[in-house]
Order: sequence, then structure tokens, then C-alpha cells
Amino acid sequence: MKMTKPKSQILVIFGGSGDLTKRKLIPSLFHLYCDKRVPSHFAILGVGRTRYTDETYRALVLSELSKDESIAGHDSLDDFLNIIYYESINPADEAQYEQLKEKLHSIDRIIDNKGNYLFYLATPPSLYAKIPLCLKKAGLNTNEGDEGMKRIIVEKPFGYDLESALRLNEVFSSVFDESQIFRIDHFLGKETVQNIMALRFANGILEPLWNRNYIDRVEVTAVESLGVEERGAFYDNVGALRDMVQNHLIQLVALTALEPPVAFNADNFRNEILKVYQALRPLTKSEIEHQVVRGQYMASKTRFGDIQAYRNEPHVSPESRTETFVAMKLFIDNWRWEGVPFYIRTGKEMPTKVSEIVIHFKSTPHSMFKSEKHQKVYNRLIIRLQPNEGVVLRLGMKVPGSGYEVKDVSLDFAYDKLGGVPAGDAYARLLEDCMKGDATLFTRSDAVEASWKFFDPIIHEWENNLSIPLYGYPAGTWGPLESDSLMAHGQHWSNPCKNLTDTDLYCDL
Repeated sequence: MKMTKPKSQILVIFGGSGDLTKRKLIPSLFHLYCDKRVPSHFAILGVGRTRYTDETYRALVLSELSKDESIAGHDSLDDFLNIIYYESINPADEAQYEQLKEKLHSIDRIIDNKGNYLFYLATPPSLYAKIPLCLKKAGLNTNEGDEGMKRIIVEKPFGYDLESALRLNEVFSSVFDESQIFRIDHFLGKETVQNIMALRFANGILEPLWNRNYIDRVEVTAVESLGVEERGAFYDNVGALRDMVQNHLIQLVALTALEPPVAFNADNFRNEILKVYQALRPLTKSEIEHQVVRGQYMASKTRFGDIQAYRNEPHVSPESRTETFVAMKLFIDNWRWEGVPFYIRTGKEMPTKVSEIVIHFKSTPHSMFKSEKHQKVYNRLIIRLQPNEGVVLRLGMKVPGSGYEVKDVSLDFAYDKLGGVPAGDAYARLLEDCMKGDATLFTRSDAVEASWKFFDPIIHEWENNLSIPLYGYPAGTWGPLESDSLMAHGQHWSNPCKNLTDTDLYCDL
């Protein structure tokens, strides 16, 4: 479905002085501006409690952008700063939205905009249910034909559990039409995540194999080598399941498992995502205890230095039972995937930072090449999302010389061979899609609810059944040893090296 940007638009960022805006949104918008991928008449309006004028806010933006050597002194920097404005209001006070409305109308006159507004909620989740209602009260929510388009972008987490997600969806649907709502997840803006679709559906060689007949199991891993850093107060109320699994990891599972859409557009693509969520086999209380492993990192001496325990992190309760690691086994009950286990895991203070999907194909029914050095070959397709983005296919090949020694080798493609990821950063891609009104890579309300329906029982069982263990694991390791018990006999997690094209792709660091 071809989308086009409007000729004019104002991007309103609630939380305009916040960390997300400074680190991600403004740099992404600068690159879009330089590449002429924003509307021809375009402005950015930062909104927040902190007191700034247009001039002092531009000075703040300049100081942040100048930290990037590739941006500092750029020829377009002054022009970019001139399209940035600021309005200081309390986003929770509906009376102050008339002030915001006046500011928008004044910018409308400057850039010749006819009420096309894109609202971005880069705020704490506590404001998600308040800002839409305030916009409605001020009359800033309704579309007015081809001109006067209003859209809203909301960051994750979209809800804290099923009940809160339902309430939040109810608020948003009372203010905006679903076509106006963009629930953003930067994971889906990554080039390699989108490339999963091309890999699956643009290559006829893979589609006949992409099912229970040829695939033994699927692993989805997204781990990082850092702890919670300064986010202890936030993280201790969220945990790994809410922060990563319910959104990022389950979306990667859906992209791996979905059926080919009839056409690659927002409706068809998101319909297939929803079907995967609806096909997730619900976990019983007993299965939650045995098919989900949670852990929390402990103090450890690592090659990076001494790491303190999670409970000693700033703003974390010394008795916290918040998980910093989750591994689980799940099944998708449909024709394609019946009986194929999907293993997913995420964790902090791991040996390296890596996100990838590993497709384990079934082995040959009979091993012909037997020798003292022979190792049975299990073909694997590794889709690396970060770092060293690329794709590797592991095959068995004969070692040169006498005999038939077979060795596991790689056929690989890495994006760095093309000079980096071509489409730029994830936020730039997703912001451009929002400007166009293309919702393909954004989560729909029914998918949010379907995802929470699967994960909600796990959260409540953890809260109500204190006998379910929270395992400790030394920082710098691959998590609790108990997570290995999720695997079938003789199988183990693929612990990836940082470099995608290492000879020994999976290693113990």
C-alpha cells in the first residue's frame, strides 16, 4: 500500500526535554530532515513541564546533537534548529491545553500547516491515559478531511497487565480511531527485523521447509551485557517479562511463525501477527512453574570487572523479587507449527549483547559418514539482529583430504559488508512511517490484548505463588543453569559469540 507524507505537519513531542527525545527522537528527526524525508512544511514542538523558551530549547537540542561528531557543524544544523519550538505546560492539566492549542496555531501560520498534528507520547506510562483525554477536551483529536490529520504515537509498555491494557485501549479508542493510533516498538524498525519477511517470503527455497516437518525447534534470544544502570526505580516495578518478552520477543516469534500475508500492507500483515498470538498455547499453573524460568543476577567478578548484585543497584529494593532474566518454552497450536517448541530468553548482565533467531532444522534420518572425528551435523539458520547484523546458514561439509570427515561450516551474509544497515536507525524508519500514516510495523489493539492474555497468567502466578523459585545467576553468565532444563534431552541453548562470522559461532565466553 503506497503511502505519501502530508505536505505539512507538526510533530508534537510530549516529554520534549526527556531522555528518549534527546537520545533517540531528535537525532533521528535530524537525519530524516537532512535526507528530505519529512514533509516540505514541517516543525517540531517539544512539550513538557521544564521551563524553556524556543531559543533556550534550541540551545539544549544543539548541545545534545553536537555530542555526535557526525552531526556537529553539519551544514543543515542551523536550518533544522529553526524548525524546533517549545511549549511549557503540565501535560496532566487539561486547562493548559488551550495554551498548547494557541502555540500550535501560531506555528501553523509560520509553516502554512492546516492542522496536521502528530503527537508523540515520550512520557512516563502514567500519562498515557491522561494526555489523550486532554487532547480531546481541547479538540485536538479529530481528523478534518484530507487536511487536519491527527495521529498519536505511544511508546511501550502499553499496559502493565491485561486489565490495564484493556483500560488503556478503552481510553485511546474513545479519543482516536484505531487508524490514528501508532503503538511503537523500535524493534520492528530494525532493518534486520524487517528482513525476516524478505528472507521468508522472497526465497522459494525456504518456504517448503518452514514448518513442523523440517524444523526441530526455534530459539529467540535478546540479551545484553549491561545491568539496570540508573533505571532501577523503573525496572524494579517492571521486570524482564514486561520489559522485553511481552512485546519485543513475542513479536520476533510472530514474525518467524506467521503465515504469508495476502499482501504486505497494514491490515493483512497485522492480521497474521494476531493469528500467531491467538494460537499461543495457554500455560497451566503447573506449566508456568516448569516451562518458565526466571532469574536475578548476583554479584560476580567478570572480565569487565566486579559487578554488583541487582538488589544492590540504586533504587532497587534489597528484597526485590523482580526478574532480570526470563527463559521459557512455548508452543503455537496451528497446522504449520504443531509440536515445534519455541524457546525464548532475555536477560541482563549476560556475557555479551546479542539479539538473534536460530532455526534448528531436523537432522538427516540416517548418518552415512561415520568416523572417529565425526560430529552429527544439525543445520541451523541464524538471523542476527544485533550486533553484526546478518544471516548465517550452518551446513555440513567434507574436510579436504582422505576419508569423510564432515565439519559444520557457515554460509554467511553480514550487513557490514554493504557498509552498514542501509535504512538507518529504527526510530527514523518508524517516524517516517507515522508521518505517512503507514501502520504496518505498529501494534494493533487486538494484538496487544491477545499478547497480554497469554502472559497475564504468568505474572499473576508469580505474584500469588511464592513457592515458584527466582533463581540467582552470577553476572556475566548465561543465566540460571535451570534454564537448560527447558530443552529436550541432549539439547542446549545456543550461546552466541559477539561476532556473527566467528569460526566457532557459538561459544562459552
